[in-house]
Amino acid sequence: MPDYNPLSPEEQYVLLNKGTEPPGVGKYTDHTEVGTYLCRQCNARLYHSGSKFHSGCGWPSFDGELEGAVRHLPDADGQRTEIVCTNCEGHLGHVFKGERFTETNTRHCVNSISMTFHPEGSELPPVLHEGD
Repeated sequence: MPDYNPLSPEEQYVLLNKGTEPPGVGKYTDHTEVGTYLCRQCNARLYHSGSKFHSGCGWPSFDGELEGAVRHLPDADGQRTEIVCTNCEGHLGHVFKGERFTETNTRHCVNSISMTFHPEGSELPPVLHEGD
């Protein structure tokens, strides 16, 4: 088992079991501070605040990830596209295209509980890898 960050039962439900936190309860849904969002499980850099926007969907929304940070996979429901952390494969949420919220026409709908936030200028923790 890799030495990732310890997770609460709620974080395990979302990150490891592909759950979803209820809409409107996440601490990053309306968060506007400048900085970087990291994977809660492994500290991988996922999103910069410059790609975050308010979509009204009840979860944090981003119109693009940091290069190579997020994998797009067919969701088990056959309808949506799941997004996971490229480093640890922790479940982040889903990506939707064609909604016309931003110029990229993409919305990453991410569970707050899947992330941590570090303000611009703060030292980022090291990324944890399998087998560390």
